[in-house]
This record gives sequence, C-alpha cells and structure tokens, in this order.
Amino acid sequence: MAMVRDGFPAAEGLVTGPVHVLRWGVPEVPHQTIPEGQVEEEVARFHEVREWAKGRTREVRKATAERLGTMEARIFEPQLLMLDDQEVVDGTVRYIRENRLSAARAFDWRMLELQAIWMRTGNPMVLDRLNDLEDLQVRVLYRLLGQPEPGDLGALGEPVVIVARNLSPSLTVQMDPERILGIATDEGTRTSHWAILARSLAIPSVVGLVDISRVARDGQEAILDGRVGRVVLDPDDRDRETYRQRKVRLKEWEREVELTSKLDAVTKDGHPVALRANVDLPAEVEKARQQGAEGIGLFRTEFLVVGRSSMPEEEEQYQAYRQAAEAFPDGAVVIRTYDLGGDKFPMFLQMTREENPFLGWRAIRVCLDRLDLFRPQLRAILRATVHGDVRIMLPLVNDVEEVLRVRELLGEEEETLKKQGQPFYSGYKVGILIETPAAALDAVELARHCDFFSIGTNDLVQYTLAVDRTNAQLARFYNPFHPSVVRQLHQIARVARGAGIEVSVCGEMAANPLGAYLLLGLDIYSLSVPWPSLAESRKVIREFRVEEARTQARKALAAPTTRDVTDCLVEGVGSSVDLSAFSGRWSLSVQ
Repeated sequence: MAMVRDGFPAAEGLVTGPVHVLRWGVPEVPHQTIPEGQVEEEVARFHEVREWAKGRTREVRKATAERLGTMEARIFEPQLLMLDDQEVVDGTVRYIRENRLSAARAFDWRMLELQAIWMRTGNPMVLDRLNDLEDLQVRVLYRLLGQPEPGDLGALGEPVVIVARNLSPSLTVQMDPERILGIATDEGTRTSHWAILARSLAIPSVVGLVDISRVARDGQEAILDGRVGRVVLDPDDRDRETYRQRKVRLKEWEREVELTSKLDAVTKDGHPVALRANVDLPAEVEKARQQGAEGIGLFRTEFLVVGRSSMPEEEEQYQAYRQAAEAFPDGAVVIRTYDLGGDKFPMFLQMTREENPFLGWRAIRVCLDRLDLFRPQLRAILRATVHGDVRIMLPLVNDVEEVLRVRELLGEEEETLKKQGQPFYSGYKVGILIETPAAALDAVELARHCDFFSIGTNDLVQYTLAVDRTNAQLARFYNPFHPSVVRQLHQIARVARGAGIEVSVCGEMAANPLGAYLLLGLDIYSLSVPWPSLAESRKVIREFRVEEARTQARKALAAPTTRDVTDCLVEGVGSSVDLSAFSGRWSLSVQ
C-alpha cells in the first residue's frame, strides 16, 4: 500500500527510483580512561586529529569552491572556526587532564555539553548550527577511533533516492547528481547548509518529513516531488501513472517556457509587468540576468553574515551590492537590509533565548539595536547607488518611527561619506517590506514616509493566520488565499496607488499562477520571483488578461472562505494555464 509523506520543498525536481537509507551519525564512544603517564600524549593526539580535521575540512571547502563557487564553500567556515573554538578545545583538553579520559570520550562529552547549551537557546537556526557541529563531530570521532568516516556512497550500484534522518554539508557536497536522484530527510530546513548545497547540485530534495528514515526501506520504490515537498513510498499503479503524466506535462511545459523565456512580461491585453528576481547569493545575480529578469526585487543580504564569527567589512558589502547594480544598469535593484533573528543569526550576534523567535528580536529591530552592524551596511548600500537604481528595503517594519529612525541614520551616513569623499546618489529610494497585519493596517501612515512598498507574502500569511510556515504539521493551514490575506493585499495595493508609490510582491505567492493572477487583478504589476522561476512566471503572465483578472479578484474579495477564493481564481485562469503542470504549493499539486 502506498505511503505518502508531506514535508517542505528544499530543491526542485520530480524523480522516481529505489530508496537507499543512509545511516550516518555520531558513533558510540566507549568509556575509556588512560594511565596518568599517558595524559599529555592523549592531549597531543587530540590536537593532531584536530589539525587533521582542519586540513580535511579545508580540502572539502576547496573542492566545493571549485565545483560550486566560493559562496557555497563558505558553508564550511563555521566548522573550521569550531575546531579552534576555546569552548571546544579547552573543554576537551580539560576532560582529558582532569578525568584521564581518552581523547575520543573527552571530545564526545564536550560535544554533548555544547549541544545541550545550544538547544536551550530556543532559536530555530540553532538546528543548522547543530548540523554543522554533528558533521564536525563525526569526522573527528571516527578519526580518533581509528575508523573510516561513514556515508560512503561510492559503492552504490544504481541511481537512488537517499533517505536519511538528516544530512551534513560534507556528505552532500560529495554527491553525484547522476547517481543521487533525490534526497528525503526527517529533519532540516530549506536554509540548512546541506540543502543549499543540494540546490546548487540540482538534486531534488524534501525536508521535514518527520519519520521517513524510520519507515523507508532499502530498495523500496519512491516518488519524490521537490517542488511541493512530497514523497510517495511503494507507489501503486495509479501513483505511477500520475507521476508519468505529470512528468510528461512538466516536460511539455518546460519546452513552452523555453520558447517564451526571452519575450517581454506583458499580459494578453497589453499590460506590462515588471518581473524581477529574488536572489540569495551574488552568484545568482548573473543567472537572474540571463533568465531575463528586469532587475532584483529582493536581494537578501544575510549571506554576508550567517555562519561568520565577525561582522563583514563595509568594502566587502559594497562590492557585492555593486555587482548586482552593474548587472542591471536599466533595472531596479532592491537590497533588503539584514533580516536576522527568527531562523537566521550569525555566530557573533549572541542571540538570547526566546520562546517565540519569529515574534522576537529580528530584522529591523536587530539593526536598530546594533548600529555597529547596521551603519556599515547603510554606507555600503549608499555607495552602490552610483552604479544603478539601488533601493533600500527595510524588513518587518510595523511602525512609522522605525522608518524615520532609518532615514535619520541614512542622513548621518551621507555626511560621513561626504567627508570621506565617497560618492553616492542622493535620489535613492527607501521602502519597506510589509510582512505583518500591523503594517498592512497602518499602510496609509507608512506610505507618507516610504518611496515604495514590497509585500512579503510568506510572513504576512504566517502572521495573519498564526501558522508557523516551517511546521510540517500545520502545512494544510498555511494558505495565502485565505480571505483575510486577500483583503490585506487589496488594502495595501489601494493605499500605494493613492500615495503614488510602487507596490510589488516578493513572496512565494508571486511565483504561483493563481497568486500572480490575483495580484494582477489587484493592480499589482511588479512581481519578484526566485530566479529559476522567471521564465515560467513570464509564460504564465503572458497568458492572462488583466481585465478578466480584475473581475475575478473582485469576486475573490467578496468570497467567504479560502476554497471560494481559490475557486474564483481557478475559474478565471480557466484553460489558459495548466495548473497541474505548474506544481506550486496550496492545493495545486497532483494528488
């Protein structure tokens, strides 16, 4: 009997193949004491293995840089830092000397202590840091125990779907996409370091499946859909036929997308749409340009800080922003200031324990409290304005006071740059990312102090519906077509038009065909989507008529339920777009 597991999409792709359950993890370390006369020898052995581990990690980092790029290689920097961290090193040495423990047992104890401390922080991003710690722990312990590292995939005889409790960056970066069809894990997030590497390797991946490593068996047939976050084990004939048809439709769709990839994003009735890209790394800027993006609608800047032990220099930031600006001399480049906290925090920030991190110290709140972090970023962005239409976007703004304070800081940094003789363009734009009901309700006042609005539908839906969008158990409740969300979108768009400022959408909703149709119907003509979705979104937009979309949007605004809203939009889209071929989330996947 078929078994279906739903999790979260981490890397796109639709594949089928036999399961290989990858068992890897921290080895059992025997409790072993050593004679007093061998203590210093054991300390020296620990340091020797630590140096070996640093060399091995540098090798992996170098290979990653050559294969995928320098930004992806930076993923291994936290592990190198941990190997020199006094908490790690001194704690292990102390256990060897004071308790006469073997190096393996002392290191294992110290790692368990640090894991317990980090788990008490209450921050979701700690899971990714623990994943790095486990990767390091496995490498060091197996060496100390004189055993080979686990997870050797070289002996696989046929292409497989890897199933595991979790993965590590070191394991993932060694995977060959010709032999690894897909990845399914119990744990992990889309921002896990190994998941970032899987996307770079184009290996379809699904995370957050809870117990798939327990229920799956070696050799078992699996269908994995990395677009919607679904895995089907032991599919029956109906599942296989659904997969086959969907694969055919996707190939046909991809061919059609290719034909329209260089055309303008204009609706059937002649309304131009500004189709921009969301990017996470500087290397993606060029990919977005090649895919025909009209600019960058969301340039996430967290790559500059997450996983680092010190703040980035202003010059490093400036060069990254300049690269984006020069890639789009005729398009807008919207740079979001640091959105830290929640599920992202750098090692140097020392985040305190929070019961609800997504409702806590994050985004603009962190920046305004840590001006030593924020001021260099503002200066770097200002310097980049001479290279193009560079705009500043502030995340998670709820209050006019926050915008006014940032404008005050920008004025101060302008004076600093003038004194330094650094050029900048004084006509730059400052806007906000509307992500909370508070900002939507206060849009009229916020518009008085903003040059543009961008709507972050991912968080707006989460906060409006009180649904954690990273919780697999609540996935069925997370729906951007809830009437309350639709009415907020309408309110924000209406206010922006009245104020004469641009309004755009940069959340997942913009890359969904029903979402794009609704947004056009609400007279939102600037959409920003992940760069791999640009061609697909362009094709969808060219199939729509704005007048028809407006009619259906009016019906959706009056609809009493989520299902009624969706029905209105499906009715409007009709046969113009094959919704089953475009498998976004929210009830559009093939069941």
